[in-house]
Amino acid sequence: MSAKTLIDLARSGRLPEPVAAAARAEMVDPEKLRRAVAAGRAAVCANRLRRDSDRPICAVGAGLRVKVNANIGTSGDRASPAAEVRKLRVAEAAGADAVMDLSTGGDLRAIRRALVSGTGLAFGSVPVYEAAVEAQSAGRPAAAFTADGLFRAIRRHGQDGVDFVTVHAGVTRRVLAALDRRPRVAGIVSRGGTLLAEWMRRTGRENPLFEDFDRLIAAAREFDMVLSLGDGLRPGALADAGDEAQYEELRTLARLARRAVAAGVQVMIEGPGHVPLHQVVEQMRLEKKLSGGVPFYVLGPLVTDVAPGYDHITSAIGGALAAASGADFLCYVTPAEHLRLPDERDVREGVIAARIAAHAGDLARNLPGAAEWDRRFSEMRRRRDWPGMIDNALDPEAVRRGHALSRRAGDESCTMCGPLCVFRIADARPGASRRRAAKRARGR
Repeated sequence: MSAKTLIDLARSGRLPEPVAAAARAEMVDPEKLRRAVAAGRAAVCANRLRRDSDRPICAVGAGLRVKVNANIGTSGDRASPAAEVRKLRVAEAAGADAVMDLSTGGDLRAIRRALVSGTGLAFGSVPVYEAAVEAQSAGRPAAAFTADGLFRAIRRHGQDGVDFVTVHAGVTRRVLAALDRRPRVAGIVSRGGTLLAEWMRRTGRENPLFEDFDRLIAAAREFDMVLSLGDGLRPGALADAGDEAQYEELRTLARLARRAVAAGVQVMIEGPGHVPLHQVVEQMRLEKKLSGGVPFYVLGPLVTDVAPGYDHITSAIGGALAAASGADFLCYVTPAEHLRLPDERDVREGVIAARIAAHAGDLARNLPGAAEWDRRFSEMRRRRDWPGMIDNALDPEAVRRGHALSRRAGDESCTMCGPLCVFRIADARPGASRRRAAKRARGR
């Protein structure tokens, strides 16, 4: 048995420092969060090799603020480590809570180590990509990796300090049979899901991540990594949402999640994908029901297929509804989705859009501090307190830039209304300034 995990410690009645730090940051009762971690309803992303008192702790799950992840990483066509470091900096500045390295081009371990050592954000990765790239480097097809090679990649990611790993353990022969019975419009759109499905078809064997799940649990325990159970059968088209294959995989992931938690391993379940708006709430609630409340990590969901170039918006619409109805962790989608590798501007826009969706969910769930932030900002808007609004906005730079373009010398109004600004008109009423001063005094 490896060293005790955060779940082990929480179950013993102790309050591990990463859990205590998360409770302080979230303004929640530490004891309540300890119980949620012990039960698997919350997960703290903190690899035991990377725990630092100065590092912000990213916790996801019951009673916690909805978090946002930014995907970065190279491809076989574009493999610039420096470019990925710049994207990392943009994601940090835009307010992401976590970042995932999805690199498939260049020296994958060197890139991963540079990114992990260069950030305090929670860090995720997809080890099956590395196993596939290694197979290609040896002159074999991408799906011709070995089971041992895949598990070695998972351990390397843990050794490098990765906090959570996506593992597509739910892509089983039974799930693929369901897919064969009802072919999809878009088929399998998950790269990891495709690699595991092709591996199974080539070998005639069961998915090693499913068949040898205890080996996966052991690797996660060694580094106290969170297992992010990947949705290899997530729908890539609205027409495929909610089909037999997706739900069969979800049931499998829910069973595996319960096994992981019982073994003292923190876990999340990953979710769709392309989902029509009227199905989003149902899918969020189903995951919670099947898994017993395990944290849910969703991509989007994207609520239409026809808006490439604007998929940060389609995903923010779905993400807000998902967050309001149970999703705990939103993976951003950028304007580059379905088109190309994202650049720095795409990363920024994707993070901001996902943060808006996440905050909308926090408001709907009445999480601590969410409504107070909006009220405080509205009071600043009423006073035309531009410095205050800049400092307190979700995206301060957007407010600063917009106000600079709109501002007229000696005038606190913006150019939307100019002299007909409703606040200016109200402020001009006799006694208005005295009433505002009295109201502020009462507020103190």
